[in-house]
Amino acid sequence: MQLNTLKPAEGSKKAKVRVGRGWSSGLGKTSGRGVKGQRARGKGKVAIGFEGGQMPFHRRIPKSGFTSRTKRTHAELRLNDFNYIEEPVIDLLVLKDYDIVSQNTLSAKVIASGELTRTITLRGISATKGAVAAIEAKGGKVES
Repeated sequence: MQLNTLKPAEGSKKAKVRVGRGWSSGLGKTSGRGVKGQRARGKGKVAIGFEGGQMPFHRRIPKSGFTSRTKRTHAELRLNDFNYIEEPVIDLLVLKDYDIVSQNTLSAKVIASGELTRTITLRGISATKGAVAAIEAKGGKVES
């Protein structure tokens, strides 16, 4: 195979429709634009969402809600989430292996909610003051 012999597959390329080339083409005279009006003119564009002067839908409905962009990559963990993990040292990869956080998580933080029943060492996971106190009370430690 050589570069100068490459061709597209048979039937994959279709000739573009040439409008305004006689009535027998089916798209002669007005070229499929109908008769008169803004869209029949050259550059006859209408803004997206324009409703002929009526208040557009996206402005009629009230604004509501908020989608956090960090929620996709940041996870919040409770202390009792670590009770099911058998590893003594817990980092982000261990959490992903046990399906506690999603695979696209980049950072995690432990909050002081729930109860810890075993000794753990957190590595590369941030924690609140209350969570650090609870982990150290069980004989564990938090490494940044």
